[in-house]
Amino acid sequence: MNPATDLVNKLWRLCAMLRKDGVTYQQYVTELTYLLFLKMASEQKDESRIPEKYRWSALKSAPETEVLQRYRQALIALGDAKEIKDLSVVAIFQNASTIMREPANLRKLINAIDGLHWFSEERDAFGDTYEGLLQKMAEETKRGAGQYFTPRVLIEVIVNLMQPRPGEVIQDPAAGTGGFLIAANQYMKARTDGYFGLESAQQEFQLHSALRGIENVQDTYRLLLMNLYLHQIIPDHVGLADALSPSGMQAKFKNADLILTNPPFGPAGGPPTRDDLTITDRVSSYQLPFVEHCIRALALGGRAAIVVPDNVLFDDGKGRQLRQRLMNWCDLHTILRLPTGIFYAQGVKTNVLFFTRSKEDAPATDATEAVWIYDMRSGAPAYGKTNPLKLANFDDFVAGFGDDPYGRGARRNQGEQGRFRRFTRAEIATRGDNLDITWLKDDSASSEDGLEAPEDIAAAIERHLSAAMEEIRALVEELGGDDAAVATEEADQ
Repeated sequence: MNPATDLVNKLWRLCAMLRKDGVTYQQYVTELTYLLFLKMASEQKDESRIPEKYRWSALKSAPETEVLQRYRQALIALGDAKEIKDLSVVAIFQNASTIMREPANLRKLINAIDGLHWFSEERDAFGDTYEGLLQKMAEETKRGAGQYFTPRVLIEVIVNLMQPRPGEVIQDPAAGTGGFLIAANQYMKARTDGYFGLESAQQEFQLHSALRGIENVQDTYRLLLMNLYLHQIIPDHVGLADALSPSGMQAKFKNADLILTNPPFGPAGGPPTRDDLTITDRVSSYQLPFVEHCIRALALGGRAAIVVPDNVLFDDGKGRQLRQRLMNWCDLHTILRLPTGIFYAQGVKTNVLFFTRSKEDAPATDATEAVWIYDMRSGAPAYGKTNPLKLANFDDFVAGFGDDPYGRGARRNQGEQGRFRRFTRAEIATRGDNLDITWLKDDSASSEDGLEAPEDIAAAIERHLSAAMEEIRALVEELGGDDAAVATEEADQ
């Protein structure tokens, strides 16, 4: 077992101390974020940004009768821009509060964290440890975990295929905990001697301007900033905002050379408010507007890889218009049909769209000549905690995709008996531009077969009800009219 994994397991066992008090997994990881920030700053001899009375040593030495009060004061002070000048510290502690109610429990947690061996000479191990905690949280969270945690194996495969390059603007408009941005950064650093192989101006760009992200949920944004900090990424262009609404960050999210993202699935709580989303402006779900955002945010000739649910491939009405726009303005060269069960929310069926924005200023039609579809789902084994997805599971797809990040490498059509097939734009048009194309017999077990825990069964029922509600919303939107919003609201009730 490597040191980071050992630390993760030890830290996670501490969760049992708080679970009996009704603390959720995300609350636990958020609490650890505050404490680990102070501990790691101490380990790295990097406490100049933290007032002395709030540093780890002061917290550790506080009497048990005072430790909780001092900790609460630290959380308030470190999130106050008037007291703390480093805005990255303020952002991590913004509106922070503790779930701890008993000084004795806080003291146990502090002592346990302080007693761990942190191998301080290896900074990357801190990042690996935190990534491990985020993965544990996703594994244990029954509802919605896949919305902000993309399996790291899938991220690694996508980043390797897209081959991010120094000098490119790389964007994730639904950044979650930062998996794509961190993986892209690591990919580029590994090929440039940690950026030391670049000229000074190029280093400055990579450190301050290359990586751009938006996250809309405050607590997830906090985890994102901590993750970036531990991986030595300066979050100058990472913000708390809604990518589907006008914001002060909107100018930073245009003309991206590469977009890597896994947008949230499901209802968005209302249609987008951006004027430029002309196709999906009345769609009350996340996935379709995010796809339109990515099309519009790409620079001419830019490329993207987006994780989307199945309905993006087959929805009629706005969904069909969006797919036509995608294939007319971009070269949608590859679709990867992912197995079910690889996201921690069971039963989610997803795909990865790989496409390149046309180089024309005013896109004409049919930028897509053909779409290659790789079916990794039909007949696939059940993936999950007992059978985790591995890099080797993607070997055949990676070989078929080729070495060109724009999907223009030599490929072989494997026909009806193979997993990788080519469909021309004309063939797709005869299907009504429906891209939900299958040809292999799928006799694999349902990802919901064998669910036994009550919370798992309840979560599965909730997902099916949400899917039904989405279909009702889509129907209402298709009918249009002034009563559409009222009808949708009544359906929600």
